Amino acid sequence: MTATAYDKQVASEIIARFDARGEMLVQILQAFIERFAWIPEDAVRQLADELNLSRAEVHGVVSYYHDFRTTPPGKRIVKICQAEACQAMGSRELSAHAEKSLGVAMNASNADITLEPVYCLGNCACSPAVMVDGKTYGRVSRQQFDDIVATSGDAS
Repeated sequence: MTATAYDKQVASEIIARFDARGEMLVQILQAFIERFAWIPEDAVRQLADELNLSRAEVHGVVSYYHDFRTTPPGKRIVKICQAEACQAMGSRELSAHAEKSLGVAMNASNADITLEPVYCLGNCACSPAVMVDGKTYGRVSRQQFDDIVATSGDAS
């Protein structure tokens, strides 16, 4: 998912698709993430204005959900499950390996990679689980992680 420049007109069109209803804020934010890959401060202001909400209300929702990032992501997004089942099967060690091999800390980005913890990918029976660019993988070893990251970028 590549971040695209925030466009107020496109944002207004997205908001209009949801009838500018404040109770649809989460769905609107999901559409913003699909379109722009992140929620800039300009979007928070625009959403508050067009949905007749306070900026604090919009910011509260944006900051509550992990997928609503407020900084542009790298070209590729890597998520590693940190839930109990995955921890029991080595996700902490896999996360440390990912930080070292990708050269980016957990919860951080560079131009190429965003590395994020996630707290369930719904793949507990196949722990540890990772998601790379929206595709979930199970029973991931360090070597498999390196292979997945190396080969999944080829399709981009």
